[in-house]
Parts: sequence; structure tokens; C-alpha cells
Amino acid sequence: MYTASGTLDRDQLVTHYAPLVKRIAYHLMAKLPASVQVDDIIQNGMIGLLDAIGRYEEGLGAQFETYAVQRIRGSMLDGLRENDWLPRSLRRDMRRIEGAIHELEQQHGRQPTERELAEALDMALADYQKMLQDARGHQLVYFEDFTEGNDDDYLERHAVGHEGDPLDALLDQSMRDILVASIDDLPEREKTVMGLYYEEDLNLREIGEVLGVSESRVCQLHSQAIARLRSRIHGTKSGPKPRRGRPPKNAGNPA
Repeated sequence: MYTASGTLDRDQLVTHYAPLVKRIAYHLMAKLPASVQVDDIIQNGMIGLLDAIGRYEEGLGAQFETYAVQRIRGSMLDGLRENDWLPRSLRRDMRRIEGAIHELEQQHGRQPTERELAEALDMALADYQKMLQDARGHQLVYFEDFTEGNDDDYLERHAVGHEGDPLDALLDQSMRDILVASIDDLPEREKTVMGLYYEEDLNLREIGEVLGVSESRVCQLHSQAIARLRSRIHGTKSGPKPRRGRPPKNAGNPA
């Protein structure tokens, strides 16, 4: 895919990898509300592909397709964020859920149940579960979503040939460790959903067949798992993690 002068042929690369953009777009669409248009996702993905080609030409020493996939997916997610495709009311509801999870976990030293969360939010269990189901798409969580919101991302800081800050590398590893521990601490069924969804790449319907529940129930479990992870990670940033197990013997008896 090089020209006679030895440079990358951009047109040939675009033609060759356009099907990859479409494949990523349709895989992403399975996780989004019907209101999102696939053509918009593909358009943003093509922008990401062009960006990947341009940056690769600058000498990034990584396999092109691996790098391009990250850029394509990142560009699609950026487009979704910019278009504010998730209603503000739903964002507010999910923040309420995350806040309730954090508060109850601090109080009880364990993950709260759905019923406890519904009670904390002063709503019926069925209404709480519907809120989780409506959050389809809020579940699009990637590692970069847990950064402080600046423009550079993990891939940029750790690309081959880039002299990254050792402190950044340490913080990234720490955040990954927290995320792994938080996933391991999920209720068993939610942990299974996350494993089947992200590691086995099953869709919600297929996971429902494995667990013997409806697709909508899997969606609820997935949204709740994401809320737990976001709550734990953001809570870790702002303060200590809750104690687990029995409190110290002198708890409640200050010196």
C-alpha cells in the first residue's frame, strides 16, 4: 500500500479499511438507542481512519490496523459525545444511581442490592429497573472515560516513540488496577454479564440465553454494573474506599 516514491498510498488505505470502519460502526450500533444514525457513526469513523493514516505516516511504530481501530472507535465515541446523544435527564438519573451506590457502599461496606438502591432513590423497584434499561448506551465506557477529562489519552501518552511522563504511566496503571479490582468485586451475575459482553463478545440476546433471562434484564444488569464501576472509580478519586467486613472493635468509642 505504498506509492512509487515509497510513501503510504492514502486512497488505497482508505478503500482497504473502509469495511473495517463499517464493521466497527455496526458493532457499536448494537449498544446504542435507535435514534442514533449509523451513517453518522460511519462518517466519524472515516475521520478517525484518516487521522490514523496521517499519524501513522509520522512514524508511529505500531501495527497499523491495531492503531487504526483505536482511532476509528475513538472518533466514533467523540462524535457521540459532541452530539450529546444521551438525554440530559438520563445522564442526571445515572449520576443519581452512581451517587446512591457510593453512599450505600460507604454505609454497609458491600455492594448494595437493586432493592436497596430503589429504596434509596425513593422509587419502586420496577421504576428503578426501567431507568437502568433506558440507560442503554450510557454503558459505553472505555478506559479513557475515567481520565480527568483532558485531551490526551492513554494511547497518545504511551505510543511508541513518545516520551511519556513516568507519573502518567504510574497513574494509568493504578487506574487499571482499580478497575480490575472493581470488576472482581461486582455481584456474581453482573460480573458474568461483563465477562460475556466484553471478553466473549456476546450480544445482550445471547447473554440472556446463557443466563436464562430476557434481553432487557441483561441490559439492566449491564447498566447497573457500569454504574457500580463508575461509582467506585470516581469515589476512589475523591476519597478512601469503604471498609469491608467487620468494623474495628473500637468503632463508635472515640478515645
